[in-house]
Amino acid sequence: MPSNDELFEAVASIESPLFVGRTIGELGFVRGVEKKVSGKVKVDLLLPVPNPPEKLNESLREALQPFGRGADINAEVMDEKQALDWMNGLKEKAGPPMGEPGSRTRVVAISSGKGGVGKSSISSNLAVALRRSGHTVGIVDGDIWGFSIPAMLGIDTPPSMIGEMIVPPVAYGVKVMSMDYFVGEDKAVIWRGPMLHKAIEQFLKDVFWDNLDFLIVDMPPGTGDIAISMAQFLPRAQALIVTTPQPTAQRVARRAALMAAEVDQQVIGIVENMSWFTGDDGKRYELFGAGGGKALAEELGVDLMAQIPLLPAMGRGADIGHPAAVAAPGSEVEEALDRLVTAVIEKRPRIRTNPALVIN
Repeated sequence: MPSNDELFEAVASIESPLFVGRTIGELGFVRGVEKKVSGKVKVDLLLPVPNPPEKLNESLREALQPFGRGADINAEVMDEKQALDWMNGLKEKAGPPMGEPGSRTRVVAISSGKGGVGKSSISSNLAVALRRSGHTVGIVDGDIWGFSIPAMLGIDTPPSMIGEMIVPPVAYGVKVMSMDYFVGEDKAVIWRGPMLHKAIEQFLKDVFWDNLDFLIVDMPPGTGDIAISMAQFLPRAQALIVTTPQPTAQRVARRAALMAAEVDQQVIGIVENMSWFTGDDGKRYELFGAGGGKALAEELGVDLMAQIPLLPAMGRGADIGHPAAVAAPGSEVEEALDRLVTAVIEKRPRIRTNPALVIN
């Protein structure tokens, strides 16, 4: 017969599905755990937001299954003052905000010079692959006009609010922020520079990202207002450039790399997407030419970090919210993404980020 302390520990050790990287015990959500005469385990929770994710209930039942005949879960919601005090305490524990000195979060901006090269697909799959490798990860859908990340990851719930802080929804363990949550399906975002700048600022400063290991930023194509704002708010971001094998795409992608250099961001590598298609006969067909990624990497003096094959299952998966790890497990695409994760992790940020700080 397990003790109540053992039951409490089993519950407290469950990772929060919303505040990924922290347990519900660490967060102070567990008010009590008790085994009843009937054999069921009664769990009392106090949560800062209503409607806890179903994944939390599933995790609780799974953790308690060895100890009884089931679980009765009672989840109450903090009042406004309790939630605000709790949020302020958690913010203090989380450390410096994103982009501020002392923040431990590595920011990787996924950029391209043009649309249609699969940049958002690379962004979402890289984020999921980093999470699967054991890191805490968030992703900002920085393409304010052409947002697509929530759909690619199957998110259909809006963010939560605690005071003035936005708590982003989570998919596959990745926290996701996007304009998609705030715009109706029959609306278009028709904004100019100042409004775009404010939206990006809110995505970075008013969202509770917690103490992430990585923040992936899916940049809009080109070198316009949003790219400039991102560089201002995230001066230590590393840039990963996405291109296709076509020489034309490579020449356009070069502009995104040049902009990163202009704002003193470190270009860490190149990803060549749609590199080939492997037919049923086992042969590789280079449908979009060859050599663009390698040529761009050599021109910029950086590594060609990965070549991602063209896989129909990956495209179909994106349409229904399934990343490559789910849509095509064990495929050559998943293997290429694993290599990309390893390469990104190894590219530690440079120490000197201000070009004026030079030792003669």
